[in-house]
Amino acid sequence: MDFTNPIWELVARFAIDIVAITTLIFGMYYRRYSDKVLATTASMFNIFAFSVLTILSSVEFSIAAGFGLFAILALFSLRSEQIEKIEIAYFFGAIAIAVICSVLGTGLVFVLIIVTFVLASAWVLDHPKILQSASSAKITLDRIDPHALSNPEKMRVELSERLGVEVMNFQIVELNYVNDLARINIFYRG
Repeated sequence: MDFTNPIWELVARFAIDIVAITTLIFGMYYRRYSDKVLATTASMFNIFAFSVLTILSSVEFSIAAGFGLFAILALFSLRSEQIEKIEIAYFFGAIAIAVICSVLGTGLVFVLIIVTFVLASAWVLDHPKILQSASSAKITLDRIDPHALSNPEKMRVELSERLGVEVMNFQIVELNYVNDLARINIFYRG
């Protein structure tokens, strides 16, 4: 294979992208968090971004058009449901890999080195043995405690007693007074 040929270079870049996104999303994220929706979304977004960026890097592209593309991406985030910080990190990783692999003008060896660095960093930083002091869970309570907002410490103690773990912190995501439900993210030690 002659990687100086633009078609073979594109095939090689796409192969690197597919191997990297499969490793990041299905080898790391999905195995650790089992979130099919985000795994599918991030993978599809990676392929779409790779495709668009490959076309844009091969034609004359103005800075204004680039800002327009990022403005469209910002609209997605404004109209989307709230996602966890780790999900944002993996989603950004999927975009970063697409950008790294698709931008022409960088050598394939350099692309491989940078993608390997991104994957190794994600594996180390999100490894279960690193920063293992706390776990998190999303829970829904069948009633809204009257002091959920007024006395956070009392709420934390009650959550600990109810769940049988040491709740270190919690975040109220939603209080639904119509159905008397509370959606809460908790951070705990088992």
